[in-house]
Amino acid sequence: MAEPNKIHIPLLPLRGILVFPTMVLHLDVGRDKSVNALEKAMMEDNNIFLAAQKESAIDEPDAKDIYRIGTLAKVKQMLKLPNGTIRVLVEGIHRGEIIQFLEDDDQFLVEVQEFKDIHGNKNEESALMRSLLDQFEQYIKISKKITPETLATVSDIDEPGRLADIITSHLSLKIKDKQELLETENIKKRLQQLINIISNEREVLNLEKKIGQRVKKSMEQTQKEYYLREQMKAIQKELGDKDGKAGEVAQLRDKVEKSDMPERIMNVAMKELDRYEKVPQSSAESSVIRNYVDWLLALPWNNETEDTLDISHVQAILDEDHYGLEKVKERILEYLAVQQLTQSLKGPILCLVGPPGVGKTSLATSIARAINRNFVRISLGGVRDEAEIRGHRRTYVGAMPGRIIQGMKKAETINPVFLLDEIDKMASDFRGDPSSAMLEVLDPEQNSTFSDHFIEETYNLSQVMFIATANNLTTIPGPLLDRMEVITIAGYTELEKLHISKNHLIPKQIKENGLKKSQVQIRDEALLKLIRMYTREAGVRGLERQIASLCRKAAKIIVSENKRRVIITEKQLEVMLGKPKFRYGVMEEEDQVGAATGLAYTTAGGDTLSIEVSLYPGKGKLTLTGKLGDVMKESAQAAFSYIRSRATELNIDPDFHENNDIHIHVPEGATPKDGPSAGITMATALVSALTGRPVRKEVGMTGEITLRGRVLPIGGLKEKSLSAHRAGITKIIIPADNEKDLEDIPASIRDELTFVPVSHLDQVLEHALSEEKNEGNQR
Repeated sequence: MAEPNKIHIPLLPLRGILVFPTMVLHLDVGRDKSVNALEKAMMEDNNIFLAAQKESAIDEPDAKDIYRIGTLAKVKQMLKLPNGTIRVLVEGIHRGEIIQFLEDDDQFLVEVQEFKDIHGNKNEESALMRSLLDQFEQYIKISKKITPETLATVSDIDEPGRLADIITSHLSLKIKDKQELLETENIKKRLQQLINIISNEREVLNLEKKIGQRVKKSMEQTQKEYYLREQMKAIQKELGDKDGKAGEVAQLRDKVEKSDMPERIMNVAMKELDRYEKVPQSSAESSVIRNYVDWLLALPWNNETEDTLDISHVQAILDEDHYGLEKVKERILEYLAVQQLTQSLKGPILCLVGPPGVGKTSLATSIARAINRNFVRISLGGVRDEAEIRGHRRTYVGAMPGRIIQGMKKAETINPVFLLDEIDKMASDFRGDPSSAMLEVLDPEQNSTFSDHFIEETYNLSQVMFIATANNLTTIPGPLLDRMEVITIAGYTELEKLHISKNHLIPKQIKENGLKKSQVQIRDEALLKLIRMYTREAGVRGLERQIASLCRKAAKIIVSENKRRVIITEKQLEVMLGKPKFRYGVMEEEDQVGAATGLAYTTAGGDTLSIEVSLYPGKGKLTLTGKLGDVMKESAQAAFSYIRSRATELNIDPDFHENNDIHIHVPEGATPKDGPSAGITMATALVSALTGRPVRKEVGMTGEITLRGRVLPIGGLKEKSLSAHRAGITKIIIPADNEKDLEDIPASIRDELTFVPVSHLDQVLEHALSEEKNEGNQR
């Protein structure tokens, strides 16, 4: 095979363009070396070698910056332009390869040899040509840059190498990719590469088309929305609505600026309004932001009421609304006196504990009225979710602040009286522990920076006067109870109930039932019987219901019988309300053997408890009935053990347990009973049954017993004393350690009762048992 001819020829480096054989195109030449190369070519045979630069940004390229494979071309025409640039028309002839660069400072001179195509199987090349033309046709349909006439011109080419070069020259490819095709001497390989390139380009063009359509659709939608918004603005302007949402945001900004919120909260509100203005009205976030800003505006941040610090005025209002309750009133007056002296005091956390119906909730209302504060109440009964206290985070659908923040919104001031009703009824489950969330609310050291999940910003609760109510302290967690000052409200005495009925309940029910004071009169003896025999409670709620029933029946009589006045006496009470529901005075009618009267404390106040003991032949079995709790069962066992250990001193047969079975029963077996104060009562009833000495009917007792006979202190002495007085008992045996609690008992009750402090069971028996034996009642 003959070696290809080598020639010396001027070189024209090309920037950003590449010339294939058979291509004819214009080039603009401006660099000095390139101009000199053109002039040399024109002076000789018009032949010039065209090779592309590897980097088009290089102004003065050398040998390493120029591709070795290029195209030998003929200069057809040369024209000098006014700006000094030369425009030439060149035609590619064939491929060539630079063998070496020749030394010349004024121009590029190179030694070049022809770079010939390598042909393969003609059938394969023909098949590849058809495939290439098909791909190119599809490409032209997608791309709008190549005219259909180009396809017609290209289709007439039957030489595969030339076809590949012509098609490559029409494609928008990178110089690197075109150079790779130029350097491919194998025709089959060149055709395959070109087919792959066109296939990839088609995919890219398809994607561009899809993206373009999507963008166009989006732009059309945006333009449509813009047009509709402009129409809406025009309509709103005609209707007098200034600028729609923009006007709304402007109004909200004005409200925020005029509000009393601190600067940090105002900054948060303004930032949220900026977001609100940018978010589309249809977006779900829009309503969330608007709701949040509305809450910030609705909350009181600095607005407060001025307290009424006149102690005598406050005391007059409290006495007007509530009879009794001296301890609670005294605590409120102490709080106001300290506030008057210091001019600043963190709100106290009071917890009013007592049976239902004693006036805990209404007392809180009276306190608010007395000190001239707004009043707000929330019920915590059945609250199980921590979010009820702290609120939900705004990311949740339907998120709201907690009950504390909701209450502050209703209060409209930062220093209301805030009632936490039924705080002992809170529970915890998988949703959290609300009582733990209340710890921050009720801690004066923490509640100045209370955090609600919805509001997110800290809120000051330190000036709020919190009052909690509860029926039972045992269900309140210890840490929560520790933060509150507990004030116990015991049950009312009969005299107090009589006074409350006459001054509050009867006037209220007469008014609610459409009557006048002159139309209904309830005599005192009828009221007393109503209190004693138709209600049994610590409070007055049931009593109010009975009075309401009397007023309704009186209204019926006035309307149906056309009477001007109805006077309700003790005799008429049974006609109007039926037979008495409760037995008044459970004191025994005569001294009984084996039956003692104990005093108990229940959630409804105090009550009397009869304990009976019966002996019958057996082997010392001890039976306990009356639905007793574990504590009372243990008290019975302790009493039984003490009596066995002291049988001789008590004049009891030491072997009594070997010949007798003992049955201890507490009547009203359907009612559960438990507590640590029935020990001495059970022991007294046992000793009475075993000795035959009857228990004095006028004696009631309360106290726990040890195995050595010591009498331990108990609780609820006031309530127990009230129940004993109500039952007609005149002497009460109490533990010596409870003597200090006698001052809590109203003087009117204390004067009518005889209290006997004892420290040992022997003293109890001395006061409780008669000296004479009653053999007939021993069993």
